[in-house]
Amino acid sequence: MTAPNTVIDTAMVMAAGHGTRMRPLTNDKPKALIEVAGKPMVDHAIDRLKDAGIKRIIVNIHAFADQMRAHLEARNDDSIIISDETEAILETGGGIKKALPLLGDKPIITHNCDSIWVEGMGKTLPRLLERFDPDEMDALLVVAVTANIVGDVARGDFTMDAAGRIEWREPASVAPFMYTGVQIIKPQLFADIEEDAFSTTKVWRGLIEDKRAYGMRHDGVWMHVGTPGALEEAEEFLRDL
Repeated sequence: MTAPNTVIDTAMVMAAGHGTRMRPLTNDKPKALIEVAGKPMVDHAIDRLKDAGIKRIIVNIHAFADQMRAHLEARNDDSIIISDETEAILETGGGIKKALPLLGDKPIITHNCDSIWVEGMGKTLPRLLERFDPDEMDALLVVAVTANIVGDVARGDFTMDAAGRIEWREPASVAPFMYTGVQIIKPQLFADIEEDAFSTTKVWRGLIEDKRAYGMRHDGVWMHVGTPGALEEAEEFLRDL
């Protein structure tokens, strides 16, 4: 359970990517502005975070940065802060590192813009906030059972023990859990990495080795909207609800 002095009120929406796998839909707009169920993906992420009580939301921008800036500013919401990566794409880890002056020292939620889901028995983000224990965990990832995924499904990312600690999938094997693109993580973990551009997996490796990375199972249906085909699957699934 989150310690009383560790109120998590800041999040970062990862929205800088080119969305190359989503072409041709991203030939003239950023992936984050592609609509799912009539709403841009970035707005799905922002609205869920605000519904969960998050007070400050940093959004990184790079691809079609002018479009992203105009869209975010049109929301007229002082809680949304832009982290400008127009000079270079920094990947997920590098994006967090660049935004450190905006993020503060407390744990944060990070939310990939293409992570769309239907809730199960309980709302995912409040459950995540309740489950996080900063004394025991440096990162808590929302993971989905591969059988409950709509859209792009690979061979899974992780296994998970009874306590919730995650381990990487073994080579040439499958694993039951896939990262949904949503986590709580301590931002200071990114401060000492020398590279400017790097993936968050670089941080996870050490946390998994130290038994400080945990997973929380998403109990609804997660949609990985990474390609036009996956977008069609997600739209069809949502229409049938």
